[in-house]
Amino acid sequence: MSPEDAARATEAILAADLRGAYTHGLGHVAWYVGMLMTGGVNPAGKPRVLKAGGSAIVVDGDNSLGHLAVSYGLDCALAQAAVTGVAAVAVGGSNHCGALGYYAARAASQDMIALVATNAMPTMAPWGGLDRIVGINPIAIGIPARKLPPIVIDTSFGAVARAKIVAYANEGQLLPEGWAFDASGNPTTDPRTALEGLIAPIGDFKGVGLAIAFGILSTLLSGGAYGSQLGDLASGAKPGRDGQFVLALNIAFFEDLDKFKSRVDEIVDEIHHSRPADSVSHLFVPGEQAHERELRYRREGIPVSDSTWRSLLDAAKRVGIETESLERAAVRSEGT
Repeated sequence: MSPEDAARATEAILAADLRGAYTHGLGHVAWYVGMLMTGGVNPAGKPRVLKAGGSAIVVDGDNSLGHLAVSYGLDCALAQAAVTGVAAVAVGGSNHCGALGYYAARAASQDMIALVATNAMPTMAPWGGLDRIVGINPIAIGIPARKLPPIVIDTSFGAVARAKIVAYANEGQLLPEGWAFDASGNPTTDPRTALEGLIAPIGDFKGVGLAIAFGILSTLLSGGAYGSQLGDLASGAKPGRDGQFVLALNIAFFEDLDKFKSRVDEIVDEIHHSRPADSVSHLFVPGEQAHERELRYRREGIPVSDSTWRSLLDAAKRVGIETESLERAAVRSEGT
């Protein structure tokens, strides 16, 4: 990859770990390196606008890393929304793009509201079904505030990311109830049984319905692969078939910007000062804990698990990077 593209992808990857989304950051680097080296993903891929009409834009990711495709799509959306107030960008020819909260927060830092959505490998079934044909299909929404950090919702319509179930299996821990079903559709807390079965949706049938809708929004507008068309857990995702959707709203076209952001501050303050349950010490808005974690990690460093650290060293060796100095320089506490 070019230095510029590598830097932009690295920023998006590190943003996930800085905010505590470990399943979408450094833990994926070895996989990305493998895909780039084997030709699955195009290291020289350059996203471009395929067509544009008014505020509607279609972007071809050119089989680049998804971080580059979505970043480019977001840039297009923000630039157009600056002119017309609203912009919608459908991204195709893309790949795994990491944590969506990074893109939503970028928009909020420019006084825009953004909704970002992506497809995902099918790991859920239609409500009451047994076939894995629905992805957890994550979404993120960023809303700027005036004095306080932006509200950033970064979630999916599955109860958990599959990578987290893998982590529980590797650590020999039971899953919390409500995360997964076995292959017969029965609730399970055994992570290895869950890996053979299904991820549970949030909100039961409501979560599945929303996953289907946002999966369609992320793929069918740009020719991306919906559901099982993307691939399966046995063979993996088909390179260049991911799709994403970005909607940007320029607040100043709708309302006085300072007034809007001040009202967001008021909403956050009201939540902070509302009564917590007996077992709760403080109430947070979406993204607030992630923001505090990022500030702390920027001061103290990002904790990295042993398995992720080993995967990074293996990936470095694979591309000819000397790792002895990295291992000596690493300041690590027990278990990190």
